[in-house]
Amino acid sequence: MIELEGVPELIDPVMVAAFEGWNDAGDAASTAVEHLDREWKGEVFAALDAEDYYDFQVNRPTVWLDGGTRKITWPTTRLSVVRVGGEKPRDLVLVRGIEPSMRWRSYCNEILGFAHELGVEMVVILGALLGDTPHTRPVPVSGVTSDPDLARTMDLEETRYEGPTGIVGILQEACTHAGVPAVSLWAAVPHYVSQPPNPKATLALLNRLEDLLGMRIPLGELPEDARAWQLGVDQLAAEDSEVAEYVQTLEEARDTAELPEASGEAIAREFERYLRRRDIGGPGQAPGGRATESGDASYLRDTSSGRTRPPKPQRPELPEKGKGGPKDADGGDAPEDPPPAGPDEDSSDG
Repeated sequence: MIELEGVPELIDPVMVAAFEGWNDAGDAASTAVEHLDREWKGEVFAALDAEDYYDFQVNRPTVWLDGGTRKITWPTTRLSVVRVGGEKPRDLVLVRGIEPSMRWRSYCNEILGFAHELGVEMVVILGALLGDTPHTRPVPVSGVTSDPDLARTMDLEETRYEGPTGIVGILQEACTHAGVPAVSLWAAVPHYVSQPPNPKATLALLNRLEDLLGMRIPLGELPEDARAWQLGVDQLAAEDSEVAEYVQTLEEARDTAELPEASGEAIAREFERYLRRRDIGGPGQAPGGRATESGDASYLRDTSSGRTRPPKPQRPELPEKGKGGPKDADGGDAPEDPPPAGPDEDSSDG
């Protein structure tokens, strides 16, 4: 039985989850939840027993020194809660961990047990896959669900995917069978520059989450990091004529596919986002939160300025001929098959 001592009654809680591993190309999804936890100073209230779900030869524990005392950090999944301020405050339950090695059904049931005890109204699962998308264009983000009613009311696509899946797909179906509304948001990461981190994809996921929940998310340094990342990839691509030609081919294909779908909807969505940010504090301000440990930043630190920056992107790699198409985070076939997103899903193409 789950006991949640010290956790206050939550306001309209939504659970947001992401998992490192197969469904996390470029670490985009897990970094997005880490960003929410850091910006709103998430308060960790529970952790799943690592012994039950992880193979420690696959995900090894780490040893570190704390004032001369050796300690061990075990790979696991942690849950934290943050309060989003504003005229209508609400709580987010953040789930961040590693895709489990075993007992997936029990793993999902345990997470759903927390959702039930906390009165969670909806579960949003973030994922990222590798695809044939150019780094110079807005990151496509697709929203999918297994619930036909939810797809209709929230303007989402009803998933029709069949094939191998990861913990994102399993948890979404577990939510559906348990009667908990669940949505998956998928960002497409360029497969030729798949090394983490990918702040542009992380930013796209957060923008889509912001639109889905109708709330403002403090972005901090992410927009600047996304621009620096794209500039770095631009420079690397320019050094190799084959890569530059390949990127141009992807750009033409993307632009041709999106041309018939261009409409005023993209402008309207961006304008709504602008109004939301203007009405609720200045850029980068966290409208609420609780004091607690914030976790480790996934970027390298610029000691001269005191802020964090993503490391320089690694050299782009072209796919082997005849082996293009969406891939998972490990380079295999795509774990899910979300529909292609429209041109209005992300404004981070600076």
